[in-house]
Amino acid sequence: MAKKEYSFYPGCSSQKAASGSNYQVSVDSMCDVLDIQLNTIPDWNCCSASIGYAEGGELPRLALSARNMALSEQHNAGQDIVATCAACWLATRETKDRLLHSEHLMKETNEALAAAGLNVKANQNVRHMVEVLIEDFGYDALGKHVKKPLEGIKIAGYVGCQTNRPFGIQGESFENPKYLDKLVETMGAEPVENYQKKVSCCGGALAFSEPEKSQALIKDIIEAAYDGGADMIVTPCPVCQMNVEVYQDQINSKYKTKFKMPVVYYSTLMSVAYGKDFKQSGLDGQVIAPNKLNAIAKK
Repeated sequence: MAKKEYSFYPGCSSQKAASGSNYQVSVDSMCDVLDIQLNTIPDWNCCSASIGYAEGGELPRLALSARNMALSEQHNAGQDIVATCAACWLATRETKDRLLHSEHLMKETNEALAAAGLNVKANQNVRHMVEVLIEDFGYDALGKHVKKPLEGIKIAGYVGCQTNRPFGIQGESFENPKYLDKLVETMGAEPVENYQKKVSCCGGALAFSEPEKSQALIKDIIEAAYDGGADMIVTPCPVCQMNVEVYQDQINSKYKTKFKMPVVYYSTLMSVAYGKDFKQSGLDGQVIAPNKLNAIAKK
């Protein structure tokens, strides 16, 4: 029996060959060490993170997340729902709160779900994986599994906006959340102090619709990391990871910069520190190689 079991919502970006598939690899490796069992919600669907904001309507957006919640209640009763993607977590968490605070929305949503033979009660907690690590384990317990301290690496903790507002991580400041800095330190690396852009938006879907605006935001995020002497950036969000990493060549071309800043997940750092190898840590999925981290993983 695993030490901790959770109802797991993987999200679209975690799937094989998707943009965050290496995130899932590192999460699996991290969970293996921590004795975490993730029970995937059967037949889960997209969280609809953007459909409601693209004129898809409120009810379809809520109903899609509520369907995942209903399936979780049916198959993984009594377990907290855990997501690794910031957008998935936010969409699901918001749906739970909206349904519990509006009888009208709950009624409409369940009428929609009834067509698929489902009913949602919204009675499970909805948590991001970093909440699980911090609240159910704690930094001291996480540090006990470190086999390869990440010494000699300076890391900027880029929280982004979705895990920060409106809900945030319990006990953390909205303006200056410290949990990534503490995780970095727990894994033996050095956090960048006073990283100025840690809660700034990366532009999200603007990367496709208005790339010049998104890239201006990304440029500031990367520059602030360089200003702090960072060797790499760490984030809990697949959209942030992708945007800040993959557009650096375009930003370099436009702004005449010379960015080559690796952007990794917290679970990648932890997997390497826990003794997992290059592939088990998801490092083969990086576009910009985090050379110092790679060297430790290959020891």
